[in-house]
Amino acid sequence: MIIKKIKELTKEEEEKIINRNKANFEEILPKVMEILKDVREKGDEAVRYYTKMFDGVDIENFKVSEEEIEEAYNLLNYKVIEAIEKAKENIYFFHKKQMEHIKDLKVENNGIILGQFVRAIEKVGCYVPGGRALYPSTVLMTTIPAKVAGCKEIYITSPPTREGKGNPATLVAGDIVGVSAIYKVGGVQAIGALAYGTETIPKVDIIVGPGNIYVTVAKKMVYGDVAIDFLAGPSEVLIIADETANPQYVALDFIAQAEHDPNASCIIVTTSEDKAKEFKERIFKEIERSKRKDIILKALQNSAILIGDLDECIEFSNKYAPEHLEILTKNPEEILDKINNAGSVFLGEYSPVPVGDYASGTNHVLPTSGFARMCSGLNVETFLKKITYQKLNKDSLKNIADTVITLAEIEGLYGHAEAVKRRLNK
Repeated sequence: MIIKKIKELTKEEEEKIINRNKANFEEILPKVMEILKDVREKGDEAVRYYTKMFDGVDIENFKVSEEEIEEAYNLLNYKVIEAIEKAKENIYFFHKKQMEHIKDLKVENNGIILGQFVRAIEKVGCYVPGGRALYPSTVLMTTIPAKVAGCKEIYITSPPTREGKGNPATLVAGDIVGVSAIYKVGGVQAIGALAYGTETIPKVDIIVGPGNIYVTVAKKMVYGDVAIDFLAGPSEVLIIADETANPQYVALDFIAQAEHDPNASCIIVTTSEDKAKEFKERIFKEIERSKRKDIILKALQNSAILIGDLDECIEFSNKYAPEHLEILTKNPEEILDKINNAGSVFLGEYSPVPVGDYASGTNHVLPTSGFARMCSGLNVETFLKKITYQKLNKDSLKNIADTVITLAEIEGLYGHAEAVKRRLNK
């Protein structure tokens, strides 16, 4: 982990930080394509084969039964169930407010009636990862905006346990939201099953949710057969901190992100050289106490503490376009107006990233690796289509006819021109 002034970064150093975690998809692409081809051609047979290969379990019926869901409730501590319920309420609240701002539209321009109406995507597939950690929170984050949007069918796929069952917290979260079905399938085979459909797993219209590099490449390759949200990589945070920032909070928030993944990226940009040194010292003290020390130490290779004035810090943050942006300054709201690129922003010392990860109400499925420069995190609009329409009468068609005919003919599309001419007896 380097400490350096922003203006003293070499071009190579800056590019390495900005272009973090650019995955080499080419290396794994052939294997992903092979699995997707098998699932497309062989359906459940291929899904079972790869589930046995990668997860080590034979599963006859992928669909989670009502009995399994009941068992999951009995296995969970009531505090976990209460936490899922409370998080669900807050996430519903925020996404319903998002929905209130999405309206149908109808206007008139020179006699032409123009408009749009909003419809939900019908069938949604939500991928919930397993592996290093379990993510009932991702169940809530992927399914609730789809529910609020009005999607008719919402399906979850998630890797099975070594016992061939669904993770209890994932099953309970899916049941609390009220999804259509949950399937004990993970990895590339799950993405293929959702994209193409099998004997037991339905084909969907959009696949959302994070996953490892294999899942990400699979989503990339099925795009076109289905829609996807975006390609998500390892987790990341950028913290803008001035001289008022509490070093302990900065270190804790740094650790909280680094513990996700050895490839996680954690960047601090600060206005104070003294604070930069304090932040580093505190981070290493916290690492010694961490239960995920090995993961965090590897993530340090992707991390940096950079020093500059406040404008330089903001400019660097916008270049970096972080998944999570924390603003730990004297007046964080004043900086918000200058932020152009971020997945989600956390203002002030009592707004750490974990509150957004779990229960404040905003979504935690966010763009990484700089994609916040061009796309939003998961939200209700991810699951909506805006369909436009127009209605003309003879007079309004006359008003626009010459424009349409001229443009159609210069493009060589004479049938287009005739469709207008004949209506007006030209």
